[in-house]
Amino acid sequence: MVYTIAASILVFGFLVLFHELGHFALAKWTGMRVDEFAIGFGPRIWSKKYGETEYSIRCIPLGGFNDIAGMNPADNDAGDRGYCAKPVWKRMLTILAGPGMNLILPIFIFAVIFFSVGVSTPSTRPELGDILPDKPAAMSGLKKGDTIRRINDVEIHEWSDIVREILANGQKSMTVDYVRDGKEYRTTMVPEYDKQNNRPVVGIMSSSDIRQPGLFEAVYLAVYKNGVIIYEMLNGLVKIFSGSAAAELAGPIGVMQMTGEVAQIGFVPLLHFAAVLSLNLGIINLLPVPALDGGHFVTLIIEGLRGKPLGDKALHYTQMVGITLLIALMLFATKNDIVRIFFAG
Repeated sequence: MVYTIAASILVFGFLVLFHELGHFALAKWTGMRVDEFAIGFGPRIWSKKYGETEYSIRCIPLGGFNDIAGMNPADNDAGDRGYCAKPVWKRMLTILAGPGMNLILPIFIFAVIFFSVGVSTPSTRPELGDILPDKPAAMSGLKKGDTIRRINDVEIHEWSDIVREILANGQKSMTVDYVRDGKEYRTTMVPEYDKQNNRPVVGIMSSSDIRQPGLFEAVYLAVYKNGVIIYEMLNGLVKIFSGSAAAELAGPIGVMQMTGEVAQIGFVPLLHFAAVLSLNLGIINLLPVPALDGGHFVTLIIEGLRGKPLGDKALHYTQMVGITLLIALMLFATKNDIVRIFFAG
């Protein structure tokens, strides 16, 4: 549990830092006064003032914020350096910079992974790669590098044979013959039911063939992978909103659980997970929902078309609607987490 919490704080803090750095950098670049740059919410546990900006770390590591002068026109004491006094296009750039950083950051993460570790391609060999902790395979004694020879006395020749036999076996006890360091062993395990994917699982991954790309190829592959993941996420959102796919949302509890599980596999998988989570945060933040960056951007578009900002009452009600929707969504996602973690059969 402590390991899961520590890994979650590390990942969340890392992603929030870059998100808020995006807002901060563009606010400074466009001449706005930033009174505070904070990571976390709640009471301060550390703060230091440099120039006109106070930098702080707060006790609840689930977000962060920039206190930019003039966000509320009625309280603007920064004159033409206030947010509200800047042209619409400068405010648009400042708003988009946060989620923009979340969409760009994974390119650097993927490039570092590809250049330092290599590009992995799933192997067809019946050789075990990563073993998920606390799953049937790990508890039966199987380890990374083991080669599966037989399952329930059925000969195994390639990875697809392993998948086929596990699916055919269901949740019944199964015997597994495997080779480790030239010696053959036998073990038994009972697959567990994965309710989310509707199938039995034992917690194994295939081994991988590693190829080491050069720097420029690593960057190219990182950009390509980033684009593919963004496309898949957007396609998934379209399916959810069109009703052709179910919305399976994970809240803070679920994300923390996944972070802890990935962290136990290794640092590189954790980096990969952080990159995917960053893309999720960037895309979600760009949705045109009041109280999110995307909703704020839409109000700026309306202001640009009208030639004047929305009235205080209209802004107040749209923000209240947005906050209500976000709270409802968070409660729904947390309910899903609790059911999945504690009551999944």
